[in-house]
Amino acid sequence: MVTSPVLEATRSLIDEDAFGMVITVIAGPEAGSKIVLDDSGAVIAGSLPERLVAPARADALALMLRETSTTLAYEEDELFYEMIAPRPRLFIFGAVHIAQELVQHAGLLGFHTVVADPRPAFVTKDRFPEADELRVGWPDDVVDSTAFDARTFVVVLTHDRRFEDPLWPLLLPTDVRYIGAMGSSKTTAARRQRLLDSGFQAEQVDRIHGPIGLDIGSRAAGEVAIAILGEMIAARYLHDREPELVGRPVRL
Repeated sequence: MVTSPVLEATRSLIDEDAFGMVITVIAGPEAGSKIVLDDSGAVIAGSLPERLVAPARADALALMLRETSTTLAYEEDELFYEMIAPRPRLFIFGAVHIAQELVQHAGLLGFHTVVADPRPAFVTKDRFPEADELRVGWPDDVVDSTAFDARTFVVVLTHDRRFEDPLWPLLLPTDVRYIGAMGSSKTTAARRQRLLDSGFQAEQVDRIHGPIGLDIGSRAAGEVAIAILGEMIAARYLHDREPELVGRPVRL
């Protein structure tokens, strides 16, 4: 069976677990034209009218940051942007009760979940039947910096500095999407000062959300997990930043 280059490129992005965008002209003189972009905005298949290529690429990159599919208008043309995105990954450090709830809820939202803890008795399939991966060991033994990219969310649920301290050099210099750390306001302030004193830049340290989670008055482990997920979702879609788009959003 013969398949189109656009379909093949789309399937390739999906198979490779990669970011991308399929853009289709749905209204205008060249309705039906399609293009596929990778995460850098490079064309990997298809074509668009020349007048649309530059604005479409700019808007695709902005939308990919927010993992958003939408329709935008450019004078007489309307383009539909279809997001292709792999599953986000959630690394949970500290196999505590909150972690059990977080794995369950995050899995329902499509996250690939990884639980790490140096205590073998805590990192078991009985305790985390729905986790995608279980890793036993200290952070610098079970991950490296290549694991942390813009598709990664990290939650630190332990107060143990022996566990935390090896993690920060692996984590803070990366493009990880979200970092949350358990602890009171006092613990958070002490952590911040300790990291600044050890040489990290303020903009790196201030990426850590702490106390972790949205302030919804949560008490039980399941409620804390939901508060954390709410904060993660806000970071995932950059809800606090309006995208700068060339095209005009079309309300369908």
